[in-house]
Amino acid sequence: MTSAREQYAKTAAYETAVRTDGLPQWLAPVARAAATIEPHQLSRFLPPETGGRPSAVLVLFGHGDRGPELLLMERAGTLRSHAGQPSFPGGALDPEDGDPEGAGPVRAALREAWEETGLDPAGVQVFGVLPRLYIPVSGFVVTPVLGWWREPSPVGAVDEAETARGFTVPVADLTDPAHRVTTRHPSGHVGPAFLVEDALVWGFTAGVIDRILHYAGWELPWDRAKQVPLDRRA
Repeated sequence: MTSAREQYAKTAAYETAVRTDGLPQWLAPVARAAATIEPHQLSRFLPPETGGRPSAVLVLFGHGDRGPELLLMERAGTLRSHAGQPSFPGGALDPEDGDPEGAGPVRAALREAWEETGLDPAGVQVFGVLPRLYIPVSGFVVTPVLGWWREPSPVGAVDEAETARGFTVPVADLTDPAHRVTTRHPSGHVGPAFLVEDALVWGFTAGVIDRILHYAGWELPWDRAKQVPLDRRA
């Protein structure tokens, strides 16, 4: 029997080239930031010199009824790690994705987004790749891949054992100071977060969104003293 991944490899037609031509004007600040940003400007958690599991996430911008928006998914509540947490689509590189130092992260980000949300990668134009970051709790070395949803396709929970839902968040809600908070983990770590679409977006995902908003010049002043506690299961 042909596996879903084998079927995907045979039938999916999409580009892995990174190109900025044809982007909507509102995405230009993100593309410019992606071309110059340094790893330490994105996170204090940087990959070790050796080790770590190569991974990638798709940071996908589209245009919806309320203007520019970002695709997120909510992980299933039964998962062993990061259960119920909103995140970008993504996951670990597979051997068929190719070289982690080459196009492998782009292929992995698109493949994982297809597996998790059902989006058609053929409608995605990759316009930037951010520096690799590190998630210490899981050991993942993560490459954020920036995409323009040129031809949107339906999204949802493909496998409910992994994904609770796929959803889009208007950029206007992410920049709205009323939706911005910080989270404090019992470990003591404090980071940015967003209260949007009946969800608390925090951790790695919120950190990347926060830095994109900042370096694209979209960030508005917000109250960093407004804090939401997390429990030890987070």
